[in-house]
Amino acid sequence: MNVLLWHVHGSWTTSFVHGKHHYLIPVTPDRGPYGLGRARTYPWPDTAVEVTPDHLATTDVDLVILQRPEELDLATQWLGRRPGRDLPAIYVEHNTPKDGQVPNSRHPMADRDDLLIAHVTGFNELFWDTGATRTTVVDHGIVAPTVEYTGELDRLAVVINEPVRRWRVTGTDLLPRFAEIAPLDVFGMGVAGLPDRLGLPGDRVTVHDDVPQARMHTELARRRAYLHLCRWTSLGLSLIEAMAIGMPVVALATTEAVMAVPPGAGALSTRVDVLLDAARRFMAEPAEARRAGAEARLAARDRYGLDRFLADWDRLLEEEVCASR
Repeated sequence: MNVLLWHVHGSWTTSFVHGKHHYLIPVTPDRGPYGLGRARTYPWPDTAVEVTPDHLATTDVDLVILQRPEELDLATQWLGRRPGRDLPAIYVEHNTPKDGQVPNSRHPMADRDDLLIAHVTGFNELFWDTGATRTTVVDHGIVAPTVEYTGELDRLAVVINEPVRRWRVTGTDLLPRFAEIAPLDVFGMGVAGLPDRLGLPGDRVTVHDDVPQARMHTELARRRAYLHLCRWTSLGLSLIEAMAIGMPVVALATTEAVMAVPPGAGALSTRVDVLLDAARRFMAEPAEARRAGAEARLAARDRYGLDRFLADWDRLLEEEVCASR
């Protein structure tokens, strides 16, 4: 089938477009947020094709994937058809509520009978109030990284986007305590200025801004352990990717991480001191880090494998299209 969706979240979209369908990706001359087109730093198959807004009105579309509230009106304008009424629509919710009203946050698509909300984690579904709108959960899936863990560097790896702006949300305030144990390598977008903001020298925190995914995976694999300190998020795909590489995890027991990180794959706790002890242990005992990483790798590839993810989505897409007919 022909599926229209915007390129919003790179890693998730990369997995999604590896399915058996034909994916229509809007592109505009400025390649702005509503016309980003195909990814330039992720490997996408040829079945994901760019389409301009003025061609969508005459393009055969079987189903629309929405990911932002404003896309509903935008799709209506560009298609000349109303998603949810003239053709089936699924709204994919990637994020946890952010309006400060947790746990009473109303979802922008609440109380609708014209679409389905697909949450990417059970944690999302639990915290969003969607009223009478139908919901389901399709757990994340990843394209398995091609590199394998070596852990040769006595350093901790972190992947955070905008750690200075988001601060406590991403656990940025906790980083100095871990930098006392081992140097940190922080990968992500908007990481410039982080060492100064933390008041730490460059030899304790090194930032790597917007590194292409394949190269980032190669660098992650060389670090001893992966540090995940998000207090409030859905489930960072970088955590799953690090586990799939074979990295042991040191993570706050918050959000969907409690479902993703099994016992034995590292350390998972709401007590920072417990995580600090785990980081020290992995630095001192490379063999222990390698053993925990092996468990993390098995867990990530079993639960978040691409085949399971695509099979779940195929079933959901077909159900929605068939129901609309």
